[in-house]
Amino acid sequence: MSAVRRNIRPMASPRSVSRFRFGFLKLLPLIGILLSSSCRTPEPPPAAKTVWHQDRLRELDAALSTAVSSNQAPGLVLWLEHRGSVHMASVGNRSVEPALETMTMDTIFDAASLTKVLATAPAVMKLVERGQVDLSKPVGIYIPEFTGGGRESITVGHLLTHTSGLPPGLTRSDAWKGPDEAIARACREPLMDPIGSRFRYSDINFILLGELVHRVSHRTLDRFCAEEFYGPLGMKDTGFRPMAPGSVLPGTDRDLARVAPTERLKTGVLRGVVHDPTSRRMGGVSGHAGLFITASDLARFCRMMLNGGELEGRRVFRPETVKAMTSVHSPEGLPHRGWGWDIDSPYAGPRGSRFPLGSYGHSGWTGTSVWIDPFSQSFVILLSNRNHPTEDGNVIPLRRQVGTLAAQAIADFDFDHVPGALAPAPAAK
Repeated sequence: MSAVRRNIRPMASPRSVSRFRFGFLKLLPLIGILLSSSCRTPEPPPAAKTVWHQDRLRELDAALSTAVSSNQAPGLVLWLEHRGSVHMASVGNRSVEPALETMTMDTIFDAASLTKVLATAPAVMKLVERGQVDLSKPVGIYIPEFTGGGRESITVGHLLTHTSGLPPGLTRSDAWKGPDEAIARACREPLMDPIGSRFRYSDINFILLGELVHRVSHRTLDRFCAEEFYGPLGMKDTGFRPMAPGSVLPGTDRDLARVAPTERLKTGVLRGVVHDPTSRRMGGVSGHAGLFITASDLARFCRMMLNGGELEGRRVFRPETVKAMTSVHSPEGLPHRGWGWDIDSPYAGPRGSRFPLGSYGHSGWTGTSVWIDPFSQSFVILLSNRNHPTEDGNVIPLRRQVGTLAAQAIADFDFDHVPGALAPAPAAK
Protein backbone atom coordinates (compact mmCIF):
# COMPACT_ATOMS: atom_id res chain seq x y z
CA MET A 1 0.00 0.00 0.00
CA SER A 2 1.31 3.47 -0.79
CA ALA A 3 1.87 5.86 2.04
CA VAL A 4 -0.73 8.59 2.45
CA ARG A 5 0.56 12.01 3.40
CA ARG A 6 -2.30 13.57 5.33
CA ASN A 7 -3.07 17.03 6.58
CA ILE A 8 -6.29 17.75 8.43
CA ARG A 9 -7.11 21.36 9.19
CA PRO A 10 -9.77 21.69 11.93
CA MET A 11 -12.77 23.87 11.42
CA ALA A 12 -12.49 27.41 12.74
CA SER A 13 -15.33 27.96 15.23
CA PRO A 14 -16.75 31.21 16.61
CA ARG A 15 -17.08 29.33 19.93
CA SER A 16 -13.36 28.65 20.20
CA VAL A 17 -11.77 30.21 23.28
CA SER A 18 -8.31 31.73 23.50
CA ARG A 19 -5.86 30.50 26.12
CA PHE A 20 -6.05 33.86 27.82
CA ARG A 21 -9.82 33.76 28.11
CA PHE A 22 -9.80 30.16 29.30
CA GLY A 23 -7.30 31.01 31.99
CA PHE A 24 -9.42 33.96 33.03
CA LEU A 25 -12.52 31.75 33.31
CA LYS A 26 -10.60 29.33 35.54
CA LEU A 27 -9.78 32.21 37.91
CA LEU A 28 -13.37 33.44 38.15
CA PRO A 29 -14.23 31.34 41.23
CA LEU A 30 -11.25 32.75 43.14
CA ILE A 31 -12.17 36.28 42.09
CA GLY A 32 -15.71 35.61 43.23
CA ILE A 33 -14.54 34.51 46.69
CA LEU A 34 -12.54 37.68 47.04
CA LEU A 35 -15.28 40.00 45.80
CA SER A 36 -18.59 38.44 46.63
CA SER A 37 -19.77 35.09 47.87
CA SER A 38 -22.73 35.34 45.47
CA CYS A 39 -20.61 34.90 42.31
CA ARG A 40 -20.87 31.50 40.53
CA THR A 41 -18.25 29.71 38.45
CA PRO A 42 -19.50 29.88 34.82
CA GLU A 43 -20.10 26.71 32.82
CA PRO A 44 -17.33 25.74 30.39
CA PRO A 45 -17.95 26.60 26.71
CA PRO A 46 -19.61 23.86 24.65
CA ALA A 47 -17.27 21.62 22.68
CA ALA A 48 -16.91 22.30 18.96
CA LYS A 49 -19.14 20.15 16.80
CA THR A 50 -17.46 17.15 15.21
CA VAL A 51 -16.99 17.90 11.52
CA TRP A 52 -15.65 14.59 10.23
CA HIS A 53 -16.37 10.92 10.68
CA GLN A 54 -12.79 9.80 11.15
CA ASP A 55 -13.48 6.22 10.06
CA ARG A 56 -14.71 7.49 6.70
CA LEU A 57 -11.62 9.65 6.27
CA ARG A 58 -9.51 6.57 6.88
CA GLU A 59 -11.52 4.69 4.25
CA LEU A 60 -11.00 7.59 1.88
CA ASP A 61 -7.23 7.53 2.36
CA ALA A 62 -7.19 3.75 1.99
CA ALA A 63 -9.09 4.01 -1.31
CA LEU A 64 -6.42 6.35 -2.64
CA SER A 65 -3.63 4.01 -1.61
CA THR A 66 -5.40 1.04 -3.16
CA ALA A 67 -5.82 2.93 -6.43
CA VAL A 68 -2.09 3.60 -6.57
CA SER A 69 -1.03 0.08 -5.57
CA SER A 70 -3.35 -1.38 -8.23
CA ASN A 71 -1.87 0.93 -10.91
CA GLN A 72 -5.03 2.94 -11.49
CA ALA A 73 -2.80 6.03 -11.26
CA PRO A 74 0.84 6.65 -10.33
CA GLY A 75 -0.24 9.20 -7.74
CA LEU A 76 -3.19 11.23 -6.49
CA VAL A 77 -3.98 14.44 -4.67
CA LEU A 78 -7.20 14.82 -2.67
CA TRP A 79 -8.74 17.97 -1.23
CA LEU A 80 -12.00 17.68 0.71
CA GLU A 81 -13.38 20.85 2.27
CA HIS A 82 -16.52 21.47 4.30
CA ARG A 83 -17.34 24.88 5.76
CA GLY A 84 -13.69 25.75 6.28
CA SER A 85 -12.46 22.38 7.51
CA VAL A 86 -10.07 20.60 5.17
CA HIS A 87 -8.90 17.04 4.76
CA MET A 88 -6.13 16.65 2.22
CA ALA A 89 -3.84 13.88 1.10
CA SER A 90 -1.15 13.18 -1.49
CA VAL A 91 -0.47 9.57 -2.41
CA GLY A 92 2.03 7.74 -4.59
CA ASN A 93 4.31 9.37 -7.14
CA ARG A 94 4.10 12.38 -9.39
CA SER A 95 6.44 10.78 -11.92
CA VAL A 96 7.60 7.25 -12.66
CA GLU A 97 9.39 8.02 -15.94
CA PRO A 98 12.12 8.95 -16.59
CA ALA A 99 12.70 9.24 -12.83
CA LEU A 100 10.67 8.50 -9.69
CA GLU A 101 9.29 11.61 -7.95
CA THR A 102 7.03 11.66 -4.90
CA MET A 103 3.57 13.18 -5.30
CA THR A 104 3.13 16.44 -3.38
CA MET A 105 0.16 18.62 -2.54
CA ASP A 106 1.59 21.44 -4.67
CA THR A 107 1.84 19.36 -7.85
CA ILE A 108 0.56 21.14 -10.96
CA PHE A 109 -1.78 18.95 -13.04
CA ASP A 110 -2.97 18.99 -16.62
CA ALA A 111 -6.64 19.74 -15.91
CA ALA A 112 -7.86 18.40 -19.29
CA SER A 113 -11.62 18.98 -19.62
CA LEU A 114 -11.83 20.82 -16.30
CA THR A 115 -10.75 23.65 -18.63
CA LYS A 116 -14.36 23.75 -19.81
CA VAL A 117 -15.70 24.79 -16.38
CA LEU A 118 -12.67 26.57 -14.91
CA ALA A 119 -11.94 28.73 -17.95
CA THR A 120 -14.33 28.67 -20.90
CA ALA A 121 -17.79 28.55 -19.31
CA PRO A 122 -16.84 31.17 -16.69
CA ALA A 123 -15.40 33.40 -19.42
CA VAL A 124 -18.60 33.14 -21.46
CA MET A 125 -20.71 33.87 -18.39
CA LYS A 126 -18.59 36.91 -17.57
CA LEU A 127 -19.38 38.26 -21.03
CA VAL A 128 -23.06 37.44 -20.47
CA GLU A 129 -22.93 39.33 -17.18
CA ARG A 130 -21.56 42.35 -19.02
CA GLY A 131 -24.25 42.18 -21.69
CA GLN A 132 -21.78 41.30 -24.44
CA VAL A 133 -23.13 37.80 -25.11
CA ASP A 134 -26.69 36.47 -25.20
CA LEU A 135 -26.96 32.72 -24.60
CA SER A 136 -30.19 32.50 -26.59
CA LYS A 137 -28.63 34.00 -29.72
CA PRO A 138 -27.14 31.99 -32.59
CA VAL A 139 -23.42 31.29 -32.42
CA GLY A 140 -23.14 32.82 -35.89
CA ILE A 141 -23.71 36.29 -34.46
CA TYR A 142 -20.34 36.03 -32.75
CA ILE A 143 -18.58 33.71 -35.25
CA PRO A 144 -20.09 34.69 -38.63
CA GLU A 145 -18.53 31.82 -40.58
CA PHE A 146 -20.42 29.33 -38.39
CA THR A 147 -23.25 28.97 -40.88
CA GLY A 148 -24.88 26.52 -43.28
CA GLY A 149 -26.11 22.97 -42.74
CA GLY A 150 -28.51 24.03 -39.99
CA ARG A 151 -25.80 25.72 -37.90
CA GLU A 152 -27.73 29.01 -38.00
CA SER A 153 -30.07 27.59 -35.34
CA ILE A 154 -27.36 26.54 -32.86
CA THR A 155 -27.29 28.95 -29.93
CA VAL A 156 -24.52 29.69 -27.45
CA GLY A 157 -26.65 27.85 -24.88
CA HIS A 158 -26.70 24.72 -27.06
CA LEU A 159 -22.90 24.70 -27.04
CA LEU A 160 -22.74 25.10 -23.25
CA THR A 161 -25.16 22.20 -22.63
CA HIS A 162 -23.71 19.87 -25.30
CA THR A 163 -27.01 19.79 -27.18
CA SER A 164 -25.79 21.40 -30.41
CA GLY A 165 -25.83 18.20 -32.45
CA LEU A 166 -22.12 18.57 -33.28
CA PRO A 167 -19.81 15.52 -33.18
CA PRO A 168 -17.52 14.81 -30.20
CA GLY A 169 -14.26 16.11 -31.68
CA LEU A 170 -12.29 17.32 -34.67
CA THR A 171 -10.75 14.73 -36.93
CA ARG A 172 -6.97 14.38 -36.67
CA SER A 173 -6.55 12.07 -39.65
CA ASP A 174 -4.44 14.66 -41.50
CA ALA A 175 -1.65 16.89 -40.23
CA TRP A 176 -3.55 20.13 -39.71
CA LYS A 177 -2.21 22.60 -37.16
CA GLY A 178 -3.03 25.95 -35.57
CA PRO A 179 -6.03 27.58 -33.87
CA ASP A 180 -7.30 29.21 -37.08
CA GLU A 181 -7.47 25.88 -38.86
CA ALA A 182 -9.21 24.31 -35.86
CA ILE A 183 -11.93 26.97 -35.89
CA ALA A 184 -12.34 26.67 -39.66
CA ARG A 185 -12.84 22.93 -39.30
CA ALA A 186 -15.24 23.34 -36.36
CA CYS A 187 -17.35 25.64 -38.51
CA ARG A 188 -17.56 22.98 -41.24
CA GLU A 189 -18.43 19.98 -39.07
CA PRO A 190 -21.79 18.44 -40.11
CA LEU A 191 -24.40 17.89 -37.43
CA MET A 192 -24.89 14.37 -36.09
CA ASP A 193 -28.25 15.01 -34.37
CA PRO A 194 -31.12 17.47 -34.66
CA ILE A 195 -30.32 20.53 -32.57
CA GLY A 196 -31.52 20.20 -28.98
CA SER A 197 -32.63 16.59 -29.39
CA ARG A 198 -29.75 14.78 -27.71
CA PHE A 199 -27.00 15.25 -25.14
CA ARG A 200 -23.70 14.47 -26.89
CA TYR A 201 -20.56 15.54 -25.06
CA SER A 202 -18.44 17.45 -27.59
CA ASP A 203 -15.07 19.18 -27.45
CA ILE A 204 -16.06 21.09 -30.59
CA ASN A 205 -18.72 22.95 -28.59
CA PHE A 206 -16.08 24.38 -26.29
CA ILE A 207 -13.49 24.98 -29.01
CA LEU A 208 -16.10 27.29 -30.54
CA LEU A 209 -16.88 28.89 -27.17
CA GLY A 210 -13.21 29.63 -26.58
CA GLU A 211 -13.10 31.38 -29.96
CA LEU A 212 -16.27 33.29 -29.09
CA VAL A 213 -14.54 34.65 -25.96
CA HIS A 214 -11.58 35.69 -28.09
CA ARG A 215 -13.67 37.53 -30.66
CA VAL A 216 -16.03 39.27 -28.27
CA SER A 217 -13.44 40.31 -25.66
CA HIS A 218 -10.53 40.87 -28.07
CA ARG A 219 -8.41 38.86 -25.66
CA THR A 220 -7.22 35.28 -26.01
CA LEU A 221 -8.91 32.83 -23.66
CA ASP A 222 -5.77 32.38 -21.53
CA ARG A 223 -5.29 36.11 -21.10
CA PHE A 224 -8.98 36.73 -20.40
CA CYS A 225 -9.07 34.11 -17.65
CA ALA A 226 -5.78 35.23 -16.09
CA GLU A 227 -6.99 38.82 -15.88
CA GLU A 228 -10.61 38.19 -14.91
CA PHE A 229 -10.33 35.14 -12.61
CA TYR A 230 -6.98 33.62 -11.73
CA GLY A 231 -5.21 36.87 -10.85
CA PRO A 232 -8.02 38.34 -8.74
CA LEU A 233 -8.61 34.99 -6.98
CA GLY A 234 -4.93 34.49 -6.13
CA MET A 235 -4.66 31.30 -8.19
CA LYS A 236 -0.90 31.62 -8.65
CA ASP A 237 -0.21 28.22 -10.23
CA THR A 238 -3.11 28.22 -12.71
CA GLY A 239 -2.79 28.93 -16.40
CA PHE A 240 -2.31 27.65 -19.92
CA ARG A 241 0.98 26.67 -21.58
CA PRO A 242 3.35 26.24 -18.61
CA MET A 243 7.06 26.57 -19.31
CA ALA A 244 9.50 23.68 -19.43
CA PRO A 245 9.91 21.71 -16.17
CA GLY A 246 12.81 22.95 -14.06
CA SER A 247 12.44 26.53 -15.23
CA VAL A 248 11.13 29.33 -13.06
CA LEU A 249 8.45 31.71 -14.26
CA PRO A 250 9.92 35.24 -14.21
CA GLY A 251 8.82 37.26 -11.21
CA THR A 252 7.67 34.20 -9.24
CA ASP A 253 9.14 31.30 -7.31
CA ARG A 254 7.07 28.80 -9.28
CA ASP A 255 9.34 25.89 -10.18
CA LEU A 256 7.57 24.15 -13.03
CA ALA A 257 9.27 20.88 -12.23
CA ARG A 258 6.11 20.50 -10.14
CA VAL A 259 4.10 19.78 -13.29
CA ALA A 260 2.89 16.17 -13.32
CA PRO A 261 3.92 14.35 -16.52
CA THR A 262 1.34 12.51 -18.57
CA GLU A 263 1.60 10.07 -21.48
CA ARG A 264 4.78 8.64 -22.97
CA LEU A 265 4.89 9.36 -26.71
CA LYS A 266 7.48 8.43 -29.32
CA THR A 267 9.03 11.85 -28.77
CA GLY A 268 9.22 11.36 -24.99
CA VAL A 269 7.06 11.86 -21.91
CA LEU A 270 4.71 14.86 -22.07
CA ARG A 271 5.47 17.28 -19.25
CA GLY A 272 4.47 20.91 -19.17
CA VAL A 273 2.74 20.34 -22.51
CA VAL A 274 -1.00 19.74 -22.75
CA HIS A 275 -1.90 16.09 -23.25
CA ASP A 276 -5.03 16.62 -25.35
CA PRO A 277 -3.90 16.14 -28.98
CA THR A 278 -6.29 18.73 -30.45
CA SER A 279 -5.36 21.39 -27.92
CA ARG A 280 -1.71 20.57 -28.53
CA ARG A 281 -2.20 21.16 -32.28
CA MET A 282 -3.84 24.48 -31.41
CA GLY A 283 -0.81 25.63 -29.43
CA GLY A 284 -2.07 24.66 -25.97
CA VAL A 285 -4.85 27.23 -25.61
CA SER A 286 -8.33 25.98 -26.39
CA GLY A 287 -11.77 26.13 -24.86
CA HIS A 288 -11.94 22.39 -24.26
CA ALA A 289 -8.49 21.59 -22.75
CA GLY A 290 -5.14 23.17 -21.96
CA LEU A 291 -5.42 24.49 -18.40
CA PHE A 292 -2.92 23.49 -15.68
CA ILE A 293 -3.79 23.83 -11.97
CA THR A 294 -3.00 22.78 -8.40
CA ALA A 295 -5.45 21.44 -5.82
CA SER A 296 -5.06 24.53 -3.63
CA ASP A 297 -5.82 26.86 -6.55
CA LEU A 298 -8.84 24.80 -7.53
CA ALA A 299 -10.00 24.95 -3.90
CA ARG A 300 -9.93 28.76 -4.11
CA PHE A 301 -12.11 28.63 -7.23
CA CYS A 302 -14.56 26.29 -5.47
CA ARG A 303 -14.79 28.60 -2.45
CA MET A 304 -15.57 31.47 -4.78
CA MET A 305 -18.39 29.46 -6.36
CA LEU A 306 -19.85 28.48 -2.98
CA ASN A 307 -19.60 32.11 -1.87
CA GLY A 308 -21.68 33.40 -4.77
CA GLY A 309 -18.82 34.72 -6.90
CA GLU A 310 -16.63 36.34 -4.24
CA LEU A 311 -13.49 35.30 -2.41
CA GLU A 312 -11.69 37.25 0.30
CA GLY A 313 -13.27 40.51 -0.77
CA ARG A 314 -12.63 40.05 -4.51
CA ARG A 315 -15.80 39.60 -6.55
CA VAL A 316 -15.50 38.00 -9.99
CA PHE A 317 -19.18 37.11 -10.53
CA ARG A 318 -22.54 38.35 -9.38
CA PRO A 319 -24.38 35.77 -7.23
CA GLU A 320 -27.07 35.41 -9.89
CA THR A 321 -24.41 34.51 -12.47
CA VAL A 322 -23.12 31.65 -10.32
CA LYS A 323 -26.69 30.50 -9.75
CA ALA A 324 -27.43 30.55 -13.47
CA MET A 325 -24.21 28.74 -14.34
CA THR A 326 -25.02 25.87 -11.98
CA SER A 327 -28.77 25.49 -12.64
CA VAL A 328 -30.30 23.05 -15.11
CA HIS A 329 -30.57 24.42 -18.66
CA SER A 330 -30.76 21.24 -20.74
CA PRO A 331 -33.80 20.84 -23.00
CA GLU A 332 -36.63 18.96 -21.31
CA GLY A 333 -36.16 15.22 -21.27
CA LEU A 334 -32.36 15.30 -21.52
CA PRO A 335 -29.69 14.71 -18.83
CA HIS A 336 -29.27 17.68 -16.53
CA ARG A 337 -26.46 20.08 -17.38
CA GLY A 338 -25.82 23.66 -16.35
CA TRP A 339 -24.00 26.28 -18.38
CA GLY A 340 -20.91 24.10 -18.75
CA TRP A 341 -21.23 22.29 -15.42
CA ASP A 342 -22.45 18.71 -15.08
CA ILE A 343 -25.36 18.19 -12.69
CA ASP A 344 -26.85 14.78 -13.51
CA SER A 345 -25.58 13.17 -16.69
CA PRO A 346 -23.72 9.95 -17.54
CA TYR A 347 -20.50 11.83 -16.69
CA ALA A 348 -21.57 12.76 -13.14
CA GLY A 349 -19.72 9.90 -11.43
CA PRO A 350 -17.68 12.21 -9.16
CA ARG A 351 -20.91 13.05 -7.31
CA GLY A 352 -20.91 9.54 -5.85
CA SER A 353 -24.09 8.21 -4.27
CA ARG A 354 -24.56 10.73 -1.45
CA PHE A 355 -24.09 14.29 -2.66
CA PRO A 356 -27.56 15.63 -3.55
CA LEU A 357 -28.88 16.19 -7.04
CA GLY A 358 -28.36 19.86 -7.66
CA SER A 359 -24.72 19.76 -6.70
CA TYR A 360 -22.40 20.11 -9.69
CA GLY A 361 -18.96 19.34 -11.05
CA HIS A 362 -16.89 18.03 -13.94
CA SER A 363 -14.09 15.63 -14.81
CA GLY A 364 -11.09 15.49 -17.14
CA TRP A 365 -9.44 12.83 -19.30
CA THR A 366 -6.12 12.93 -17.43
CA GLY A 367 -7.81 11.80 -14.21
CA THR A 368 -8.99 15.10 -12.75
CA SER A 369 -12.37 15.86 -11.18
CA VAL A 370 -14.16 18.31 -8.92
CA TRP A 371 -17.60 18.17 -7.30
CA ILE A 372 -19.20 21.11 -5.46
CA ASP A 373 -22.22 20.83 -3.16
CA PRO A 374 -23.87 24.17 -2.28
CA PHE A 375 -26.35 22.42 0.05
CA SER A 376 -23.71 21.23 2.51
CA GLN A 377 -21.17 23.91 1.57
CA SER A 378 -18.62 21.27 0.59
CA PHE A 379 -16.44 20.28 -2.33
CA VAL A 380 -14.14 17.40 -3.20
CA ILE A 381 -11.18 17.61 -5.59
CA LEU A 382 -9.38 14.57 -6.97
CA LEU A 383 -6.38 15.23 -9.21
CA SER A 384 -4.20 12.63 -10.88
CA ASN A 385 -2.13 11.92 -13.96
CA ARG A 386 -3.68 8.50 -14.45
CA ASN A 387 -2.33 8.40 -18.04
CA HIS A 388 1.31 8.47 -16.95
CA PRO A 389 3.24 6.78 -18.40
CA THR A 390 0.51 5.08 -20.48
CA GLU A 391 -3.26 5.31 -20.95
CA ASP A 392 -3.78 2.12 -18.91
CA GLY A 393 -4.65 3.96 -15.70
CA ASN A 394 -8.34 4.36 -14.82
CA VAL A 395 -9.80 6.45 -11.98
CA ILE A 396 -13.46 6.40 -13.08
CA PRO A 397 -14.52 3.92 -10.35
CA LEU A 398 -12.34 5.77 -7.83
CA ARG A 399 -14.05 9.08 -8.56
CA ARG A 400 -17.43 7.62 -7.63
CA GLN A 401 -15.99 5.97 -4.51
CA VAL A 402 -14.29 9.19 -3.43
CA GLY A 403 -17.47 11.20 -3.97
CA THR A 404 -19.48 8.78 -1.84
CA LEU A 405 -16.92 8.55 0.99
CA ALA A 406 -16.40 12.32 0.98
CA ALA A 407 -20.08 12.94 1.68
CA GLN A 408 -20.20 10.12 4.23
CA ALA A 409 -17.23 11.69 6.03
CA ILE A 410 -19.15 14.91 6.71
CA ALA A 411 -20.61 14.54 10.20
CA ASP A 412 -22.79 17.63 10.58
CA PHE A 413 -25.06 17.47 7.52
CA ASP A 414 -28.04 15.22 6.83
CA PHE A 415 -27.68 14.01 3.25
CA ASP A 416 -30.90 11.98 3.57
CA HIS A 417 -33.03 15.11 3.80
CA VAL A 418 -31.90 17.97 1.56
CA PRO A 419 -34.53 20.65 0.91
CA GLY A 420 -34.21 21.98 -2.63
CA ALA A 421 -32.52 18.92 -4.11
CA LEU A 422 -33.58 18.00 -7.64
CA ALA A 423 -35.40 14.97 -8.97
CA PRO A 424 -33.21 12.56 -11.02
CA ALA A 425 -32.59 13.48 -14.65
CA PRO A 426 -33.86 11.31 -17.49
CA ALA A 427 -31.51 8.67 -18.83
CA ALA A 428 -29.30 9.78 -21.68
CA LYS A 429 -30.71 9.24 -25.17
